This record gives sequence, C-alpha cells and structure tokens, in this order.
Amino acid sequence: MTATGDTEIETAIEIPQVFKYHAFACHTQRPPGHPRGSCGSLGAQPLWDRLGKKLEAERLTDIGFTASGCLGFCQAGPLMVVYPDGIWYRPTTPEDIDEIVESHFKQGKLVERLVMILTRS
Repeated sequence: MTATGDTEIETAIEIPQVFKYHAFACHTQRPPGHPRGSCGSLGAQPLWDRLGKKLEAERLTDIGFTASGCLGFCQAGPLMVVYPDGIWYRPTTPEDIDEIVESHFKQGKLVERLVMILTRS
C-alpha cells in the first residue's frame, strides 16, 4: 500500500513461484561441547550432501535446495524446512533423505514419521 495524501493506492506485486518445493537445511557447525549444539555436530553434512546429489541425479530442477545458517532449534537437529508447506523434517539416515525425496518432493506426501512439530518455550 502506498499513501498519497489522504488516498491509499494498493499495488499488487506478482512474485512467480520458481520452485515447486524449496528446502532449507541447517549447515551450522558449532564447536564440540557448545551449549546450544548444532545440526552439523549431529551429523547433518552427509545427509545434505546426499540430498543435493539425489536432486541433481534425478534432475528434480523444480526443487530448490539451499544451505542455511541456524534455524533456531539446535538440539532438535539435523533439521530442514520445506516451503511453501512450512514442513520441518528431522532426517537422521540416508534412507530418510531418500524417503523425503520420493514421498514429499515427487508425490507431494508428507513423511509423517520425520515431521517435527517445533515450539518455542
């Protein structure tokens, strides 16, 4: 909205959806023993490497994958969040990554057993 004198003019901005899904995965690596922990210290890197390679090998160009910094729930990691759904996953094995790709990214079905419901206390 833009105000011009007493008149408000509404401006619509159309933003194209570039990806069907866009996954953001925490790549934060804190030092061992850090009180907050980190996804990196919980084994995230090999999982994210597998995800990136799988998306590329299967030519899933409509799936975005971005390395992110801390997503704020360090003790719950490794974590990734998938938009536009806003679904948080906690994969811990290479097979979990494969299942997310096959079920969520290819078929649009949540992998219920890996979904995290996160809350701030």
